[in-house]
Amino acid sequence: MPSSDNASVLNHTLTSSKPQGGVQSLEIGLSILDILIAYNAPMMLKDIAQAMQMHPAKTHRYLVSLIRKSYARQLDDGRYGLGERVDALGALGNTALNQNNLLERLTAVANAIKDALNCGVQIAKWFSEGPIIIQSVEPDSPISIITRIGSRMPLTTSATGQLFASYQSDAVIKPLVLAEWQGKANNAKVLNDDETASRWLQFTQLQTNIRTQGYATVTGDMLMGINAITIPVIFPQFATASNNGTDQAFIDKGSSLEKLPLEYAITIIGTTEQLPMSEQHNIFEQILLIAQRYKIA
Repeated sequence: MPSSDNASVLNHTLTSSKPQGGVQSLEIGLSILDILIAYNAPMMLKDIAQAMQMHPAKTHRYLVSLIRKSYARQLDDGRYGLGERVDALGALGNTALNQNNLLERLTAVANAIKDALNCGVQIAKWFSEGPIIIQSVEPDSPISIITRIGSRMPLTTSATGQLFASYQSDAVIKPLVLAEWQGKANNAKVLNDDETASRWLQFTQLQTNIRTQGYATVTGDMLMGINAITIPVIFPQFATASNNGTDQAFIDKGSSLEKLPLEYAITIIGTTEQLPMSEQHNIFEQILLIAQRYKIA
């Protein structure tokens, strides 16, 4: 039977004053679900009814509705427990927690890269409309070259956008890229089919090069005299599934992880003196060493 403490807490919920305009039957059903959650073990109908101070027949009707929507289930011995929908909601909560932990780790990496290279570092996440900056750290410099948090990065002219575009399907990327090209023309000139095909071919070649080397770079494409290099990040559980248990979060050159969906990326931004493109491979290796120290590479 449920403990008296659990029952008293739930009974207080039922007897406390309710806001106007609520749906009483829904509140009763959710209160039954609260009892199952609080007890956290299969229960007999009579015990649930007792905790609810409700007739067992009426309690049963609510349980039938919860079972139909997979929030509850009935065991072979007649007891009632939590359904798969409750498990799914719990998994969503764990996912949110894991993503918060991941962002903390990536922010720590960003700070370490900033300290090592004295460059600005940004963390971007992929959304349906494109990559958006969700975190940034600035170097100890009087001049800020960091993009504002919440900014959407262009797919064709930013290292962040080019990197994300290289790890998404053509069905997702092509419409966004074409819209971006047309937007730059300010509707003054509609690209014909030949021009579109030629540009897209060049862009797919760029995508291939980025996937091969494992990172994207731009040299003054967005800001004169400012270079950028972007590294892809993959959820550790995806890396584990694809690398037979290897805890690898960054995509290495030639890795099979290049086929996985990309959600996060880290971009390093600096002047031509801070990020000389002639040294881009050495800089990339230095970034990877920092990432490995934080166990995300």
